Amino acid sequence: MTLRDVAIGKTARVVKLGGEGALKRRIMDMGITKGTTITVRKVAPLGDPMEVTVRGYELSLRKADCELIEVEDV
Repeated sequence: MTLRDVAIGKTARVVKLGGEGALKRRIMDMGITKGTTITVRKVAPLGDPMEVTVRGYELSLRKADCELIEVEDV
């Protein structure tokens, strides 16, 4: 399951990060690393972007980036 599949209000734990090079590094720099919990707060009407809470701050992610983040239910 990817972060894009998580419903609004649900929390998930990061299992694996996809992507390579600069893209993967950018996701990690935002605080999304293996084992981190992410709560989905809002999703835009057309599904892009998603607003999530990571490590106590709000973050907006494009759905293309969300598809690279594999998660499991908490």
